[in-house]
Order: sequence, then structure tokens, then C-alpha cells
Amino acid sequence: MRKRAVGKGINVRDAEAENLPYGDMSFDFVLMVFCVSYFKDLHEAFKEAYRVLKNKGSLIIGFIDKNSPIGKFYELRKPESIFYKHANFYSVERITEELKKAGFKHLSFSQTLFHPLDEIKNIEMPRQGYGKVLMC
Repeated sequence: MRKRAVGKGINVRDAEAENLPYGDMSFDFVLMVFCVSYFKDLHEAFKEAYRVLKNKGSLIIGFIDKNSPIGKFYELRKPESIFYKHANFYSVERITEELKKAGFKHLSFSQTLFHPLDEIKNIEMPRQGYGKVLMC
């Protein structure tokens, strides 16, 4: 991914979420997609995101809810998975708690997956909230 990004003119820097190499209030948004499960310290990562965001900036997080059907599926299969063997899946409540402790105030959630992965045949449109399971 690094090679592709550099090829597109994107400045790529080595860093960890818990210690970002950027100044305070540098960005309009921070995007964390399917990476929170691999952070060494969830709280420190969120504090750093808060620090580098400009006033009225947004943190966008894509993560697998530990309590969702997909989260439970992944959790059961962690020992034999090369992809999420070392992942720490979190509940929405835990993510919310850590975000608030880091200083975030105006939180909103949208869910994007509603069925077991092997049953998804079409794009599932996002819906406000979380914890929903749709029956066919």
C-alpha cells in the first residue's frame, strides 16, 4: 500500500497511532478504518487523534463491534486466523468511553454491515445507530 500511495504522490510517514508525528490541530479529519483493533493503547491513540484535529474536525472510525454477529464470528476464530489473531475487538460502549475520555464530545454512529459476511450479496446501505441485525 505504501508503494501505491507514494506512486500517487501521497506523503507516507512511518508512525504509530499513539504517537503521531504531526503538530497540534493539523487536520480537518482523521480516518481510522479497521485499525483500532491493533492499537497498542486505544486511549492514547484517541488522545493523539484529538490532538491533531483542528477545531470542529472529525474522527471517522470503521471498526468491527465485538458484540455484533461478525465480531463474535471473528472472536471465535482468532486463534487460527493470520489476519486477526492479535486483534482486540471492542464494543461500541468501550469505543465511546475511550473517545469521551480523550475529549471527543459529539458522537454519532452508523452501521454498515447487517448480515453474516457470507450472506451479503449486495451493498448494504449505512443506517444511523448500531447493533442492528436484519433478517431476510
